[in-house]
Amino acid sequence: MKVSVIMTTYNSPVWLEKVLWGYSVQTHKDFEIVIGDDGSTDETREVIERVKAQTGLAIRHIWQEDKGFRKCRILNKCILEADSDYLVFTDGDCIPRRDFLAVHVAEARPGTYLSGGYHKLPMATSEQITKDDIISGRCFDLAWLKAHGLKRSHKNLKLTATPGQAKLLNRITPTACNFKGSNGSVWKRDALAVNGFDERMPWGGLDREFGVRLINSGIRPKHVRYNAIVIHLDHPRGYKDPDKVAANKALRVRSEKERLTRTEHGIDQL
Repeated sequence: MKVSVIMTTYNSPVWLEKVLWGYSVQTHKDFEIVIGDDGSTDETREVIERVKAQTGLAIRHIWQEDKGFRKCRILNKCILEADSDYLVFTDGDCIPRRDFLAVHVAEARPGTYLSGGYHKLPMATSEQITKDDIISGRCFDLAWLKAHGLKRSHKNLKLTATPGQAKLLNRITPTACNFKGSNGSVWKRDALAVNGFDERMPWGGLDREFGVRLINSGIRPKHVRYNAIVIHLDHPRGYKDPDKVAANKALRVRSEKERLTRTEHGIDQL
């Protein structure tokens, strides 16, 4: 099954390059990458073109002018541009393990969306990861990560779970099965039916609200938290605003209470 990987980026070319090398060694080969660029400078375009030439990856670069944080708008543009019936969402700071897409494809079912997660790395570890570490898979080895600054945590189980353990952990985890923009997937027809992402929403829960409308439409959520693995490269979040996060939450709560299945501020505005 062909899938479209939709990821967003903004002026983080070093991190984006590391992520793209992760896709160059995926075991599932039938995919395209659609990069939603929220107004980066030419350095990002140059990285994309260079990695595309070096790897042969099918990459499309969808750019919009920098007018502040407009992630929802660029995501909606990417959904429309995607050539596949199945969409895998992630971010330009999340390096996928080599079986990442294979897991999403294997777990995909009609009437379902998949909810993964990420394993957040400290900045020192993020900076030390090289192209060779990604291609070899070393950067997913827990011993290697600990040797390069990762602290002990129960969350490290994501990196070591066997397929059998992952299946059990996905079933018993108390974590809510919200849609995750860093690691989630859904059929394109279902994303279109809810009119994509709500473009009124800045950073903070915009993916979760999208998932609420999917659930209200009858789409069932399913965990791939312990088997669809990405590591998250650290970065500052200058766009984080508590007031805007609260406003986003209010929109999500309204969608939940009113059982909304569609936003009037989504794809059909494009």
